[in-house]
Amino acid sequence: GFRDVITYIQGKVEEVTLPVDKVDIIVSEWMGYFLLYESMLDTVLFARDKWLADGGLLFPDRAMLYLGAIEDEEFKEQKIGYWDHVWGFDFSAVKRSVMQEPLVDFVEETAVITSSCCILDLDLRTCTIKDTDFAARFKLFVKRKDFCHALVGWFDVSFNACHVPVTFTTAPSGKTTHWKQTVFYLENVMRCHKTDMIAGLIAVRKNAKNPRDLDVKLQYQHCDSAGKSRAQACTQFFRMR
Repeated sequence: GFRDVITYIQGKVEEVTLPVDKVDIIVSEWMGYFLLYESMLDTVLFARDKWLADGGLLFPDRAMLYLGAIEDEEFKEQKIGYWDHVWGFDFSAVKRSVMQEPLVDFVEETAVITSSCCILDLDLRTCTIKDTDFAARFKLFVKRKDFCHALVGWFDVSFNACHVPVTFTTAPSGKTTHWKQTVFYLENVMRCHKTDMIAGLIAVRKNAKNPRDLDVKLQYQHCDSAGKSRAQACTQFFRMR
């Protein structure tokens, strides 16, 4: 019943020609794992800059990426510790490779042992492609005595232009989604006490050879509540592909 109302145009955003010069609204489901995987936001920003009219609306119009820490001994042993004892053979090279690839999976809310920290906040009305390669410092405060095996990432997106603003979350505390959460396993297990802190720096950028992939550098240190180091600072590198 909408044949005379809706016009369907097939093609890449960067290549199509529209029958109008400007549009009032852009709606796009561009989010990837860890928000930025596969670089689909680049296309939305291209469309915004080329076609969105002054005062036009984006849905969603804001995206926020978060980091937390989890206890995950059982699954880490299954996924990574497995390579330490494979029928008596040395598979340490495989283990190193597995450690460098983040795991996309469901994380139980009860596994999260720290506060969360926003590491990226994108206003889609004004941000640029350069903003999607970023570095951010973070501080995660431990909520209970437990072991820390990994850091975990998730994202929220907001639709602030709606008559009633709506926020959609992929956090472990929210309803499950196909984006799940992204787990970065740590080489060294941290024995954490309540009020301890895990502080560090995360740097994310598109891979030079394949921009759909993400290179992630993670520096982190375990400190007590006074900021005194409980262990040596560590640096790890990951690649989402």
